[in-house]
Amino acid sequence: MSYITRKANLKDLPILLDFEQGVIEAERPFDPTIKEGNINYYNIADLINNDDSEVFVVEKDQHIVASGYVKIKEDRHYLKHDKIGYLGFMFVLKEYRGLELNKLIIHELLNWCKERNIFEIRLDVYNDNLPAIKAYEKIGFNKHMINMRLNIKDSV
Repeated sequence: MSYITRKANLKDLPILLDFEQGVIEAERPFDPTIKEGNINYYNIADLINNDDSEVFVVEKDQHIVASGYVKIKEDRHYLKHDKIGYLGFMFVLKEYRGLELNKLIIHELLNWCKERNIFEIRLDVYNDNLPAIKAYEKIGFNKHMINMRLNIKDSV
């Protein structure tokens, strides 16, 4: 099977908007704070058009089957680096999961960062999303911080 990795363009927006809903659907079981109904996480058109971000896709037979983005972000002033490459929008169609397409996307995203002298890479993943954590660890990511939450609305 031959897969092609390329930069997304605005013509890809309809399928990428569907992928965004797939990301949200996959994450809802891990996050009770996500609103119900049709919501959006990203401004995908801006991620495609902005010089400080890029969206990559994987194609099979001219059909997009996976996606991911990187965005250069300013980091905290007290850290050793000024900027990070933040990864998100990691999505693979169900029938293509397990084929390491996420790895292809991340490879492109990391190369994009290296070309811009960005070497600190971050992403967020839900603590209970063990398959995603395992996949990211296989690529070389390490757990770094834990984001904790507490809902005190109904507490005494």
